[in-house]
Amino acid sequence: MAPLAEALAAAAALVARVAGGRSLTAELAGATDGSATASRAALADLCFGTLRRYGRSQAIVAALSRRAATTDALVEALLWCALFALESGRYADYTVVDQAARACIAMGRAGAKGYVNALLRAYLRSRTALAARLAADPVAHYQHPGWWIERVRAAYPGDWEQILAAGNLHPPMCLRVNLRRATAADYAARLAAAGIATRQVGPAALLLDKPMPVEGLPGFAAGLVSVQDAGAQRAPGLLELRNGQRVLDACAAPGGKAAHILESADVALTALEVDADRSADVARNLARLGLAARLQTADCAELAAWWDGVPFERVIADVPCSASGIARRHPDIKWLRRASDLGAFAARQARILDALWRTLAPGGKLLYVTCSVFPEENDAVIDAFAGRTPGARRAGLPGGAAAQLLPGPDHDGFFFALLEKPA
Repeated sequence: MAPLAEALAAAAALVARVAGGRSLTAELAGATDGSATASRAALADLCFGTLRRYGRSQAIVAALSRRAATTDALVEALLWCALFALESGRYADYTVVDQAARACIAMGRAGAKGYVNALLRAYLRSRTALAARLAADPVAHYQHPGWWIERVRAAYPGDWEQILAAGNLHPPMCLRVNLRRATAADYAARLAAAGIATRQVGPAALLLDKPMPVEGLPGFAAGLVSVQDAGAQRAPGLLELRNGQRVLDACAAPGGKAAHILESADVALTALEVDADRSADVARNLARLGLAARLQTADCAELAAWWDGVPFERVIADVPCSASGIARRHPDIKWLRRASDLGAFAARQARILDALWRTLAPGGKLLYVTCSVFPEENDAVIDAFAGRTPGARRAGLPGGAAAQLLPGPDHDGFFFALLEKPA
């Protein structure tokens, strides 16, 4: 089978499972295990691109299909993938139509060849006429669920369209230079000598002009550099770390912030992660960088399971959240989340804050972090916590930094709040 037909068939199977409620990350990991690099890249490109345009593709199929709403889910997913391939401009139109028809055979849906061929050709004939119809449909135009659009518009009346547009883009690739080993300027020069263009966007942050495999980064295996979003790299600076402090990273996986803390100061770090596999990821990342921490697999809110009673001077709680600020990295999130999830996340976040506050030393600081743009998980959680917790004070962020970092060309979306305990 031709490579594109093979990739379309495989992508359709994955996208259909995601539409049924499965995680793209998990499905893609299983599907590409042992695959050649080129086939993995093609499959990932189709899946990510299709899900970023999911709302638009659904609207196109609904507008052009004459079949009943009970159309085969696998065939529907193939159409979404083929529409992305057509709109990507990476393939000739006739190639996509031909390869999508061939993919029907590979998927055991030979009887759908005529339908797939006809719908794709109808799209090519009518895409100009469809433009106005799609522009009038918010889900198709903004490529986010309706409830998501409304919440972002209400929270950010001046920025909502930019936030939604950022959620559909290919994410930037940013590096964090290990400042124990090199300066950002020195490493940028090393990259430039290798023909890799970058731009410095933070004390240790270098934004690549073009994403690339980490294996091609000089010194990556030796721990000279890591991949971490520029927005996420704000955290250690906001903690105001000093040598000798006892520090807790309460939700540590995959280990980026834990490693950055250890690269920034000589502290005694405890790193917690509730999931054993993800805890192993933290261990591997620290080992590559030559860093050491006390690693424990435990629920940070269950203090009896892990805390020895000795307080921490600094705590970072990068809590579970909707991940709405990093949706472009996980485009399935937009379609798997439900509005009701925000309340469930807020309740979990409150439980974590209440528990971790007990571990914070008098005079200590707790940094609350989410990768969310929804106020229900951010200011609302912090305001409620401060209201029910005697002595808790929300402090201004160092340097007057904004609490809410909206997703943009250089970074993802994050929220930061610093809480202080009275001495």
